[in-house]
Amino acid sequence: MRGAGLLLFGCAMALADSAAATETVLNLDNAKSHAEFQVRVMWLFSVDGHFGAVDGQVLMDAEARTARVTAEIDATKVEMKKDDYAEWVKSAEFFDVAKHPHIKFESEPFPIAALEQGGDILGKLTVRGETRPTNFKLQASTCTGRIAVTCPVIADAAIQRSEFGMRTHRATLGDKVKLHLTIFVQDLPAAGPPPKE
Repeated sequence: MRGAGLLLFGCAMALADSAAATETVLNLDNAKSHAEFQVRVMWLFSVDGHFGAVDGQVLMDAEARTARVTAEIDATKVEMKKDDYAEWVKSAEFFDVAKHPHIKFESEPFPIAALEQGGDILGKLTVRGETRPTNFKLQASTCTGRIAVTCPVIADAAIQRSEFGMRTHRATLGDKVKLHLTIFVQDLPAAGPPPKE
């Protein structure tokens, strides 16, 4: 392992060892984590939006040196430059938040080194109750702090909205929706000595 970024994994392994378990659960910091989306209109300009809180967990396997991510995005609190845009994307034509208030992603295991070096995270994304395989790309970190604690984990994906039941206004609104996640986890507790038997 290399770099300060993998201190997160080192601490997680220490905690897992002290608990006699191989998997450590790290909760996402929903005060700092956030998600955005972008879609093109008339192939001329892009419209951006910001979601509400991002909750979830990073599950780190010390033995396999892999991680898994589960994330849940609050789609009911979309913010955009214009309030009428926000109300429209929350409507049944787009995210349909009345019936499906959350967007969910559950990854497959991926190498823990990808949190620092970048790479692909494969998993399943659920939007409007429709689940599809999705590939998020992690950006390589250029930060010298602790990955996911003081340095963000940034991931991007592109989906086709028509695959998730959003098929209206296809003559004026692009089918591709870009997703951008900025993820932090809650700080780890200090790893103490193993419990006495």
